[in-house]
Amino acid sequence: MIDKLEMFIALAREEHFGRAAAAQGVTQPTLSAAIKQLEDQLGVMLVWRGSRYRGLTPEGQRALDWARRIVGDTRSLRQEMRAAREGLSGDIRLAVIPTALTVVSDLTAGFTEKHPNVRFSVQSKTSAEILDMLENLEIDAGLTYLDNEPLGRVTTVPIYDERYVLVARADHPLLSGPVRWGDLGDVPLCLLTPDMQNRRIINQHLAEAGVDVDPQIESTSVVVLVSHVLRSNWATILPVRAAEIFLAGSELGSVPLIKPDASHTVGLVAPHREPFTPVLAALLARARGLSEIGIA
Repeated sequence: MIDKLEMFIALAREEHFGRAAAAQGVTQPTLSAAIKQLEDQLGVMLVWRGSRYRGLTPEGQRALDWARRIVGDTRSLRQEMRAAREGLSGDIRLAVIPTALTVVSDLTAGFTEKHPNVRFSVQSKTSAEILDMLENLEIDAGLTYLDNEPLGRVTTVPIYDERYVLVARADHPLLSGPVRWGDLGDVPLCLLTPDMQNRRIINQHLAEAGVDVDPQIESTSVVVLVSHVLRSNWATILPVRAAEIFLAGSELGSVPLIKPDASHTVGLVAPHREPFTPVLAALLARARGLSEIGIA
């Protein structure tokens, strides 16, 4: 039953029988047969069928909520029993917004020293993707904004407040003193793409200052932005923590952005499900510890 529920979750996520089968490591006929057997066991049709996947039936939508809950609880039970037998071990799948990637090591380094049998895999994702992946059980936790856009039903632990600086070559004339958001109207900018919440935050503050945003370079990667800044008279806007790693001993400089002195809270998000697995409970405790000492 659990295997069939996992295939059903994969189908709802991928919205395509072939992709769902590939994600589960089975053939398409095997996945189709599993979904049909699940429908027979539950006595309802879960998926509208035609020549291709056509979505979930109303019963399928209800079943999907239960499937996520049952599969999540089953995984938690397995991890709980493994922790009782072996201590904390296993994998933590973490998705992180690009501007918080440099903060991940604050979260993971001390954790892995204390729990050497726990391994992390870290992906760079948008805030929206992080919430979707949590819901679909594709990740165990995420590092994202907590106070700017709705999060839904998740457990949150604030870690630090993100503040912003203008980053440019060290000889850029604007680096001589604090810069107001409203001073950036004629500055060639490199920014993250509009699907990134950081970009939406920056757009908001620039718009409030009367600046129309028209960046010459857009990317999903902070590294791409910084590499362009190094090569020309472009500038970019980054959170202080994201900028620090590029500023040390480089040709770049930074200056605070003021009026407003904007800040937004970044923290750990996890499924709203209790009890937490021992590994996830330990990770949440680590995040609370970082919040208490103030890492930013």
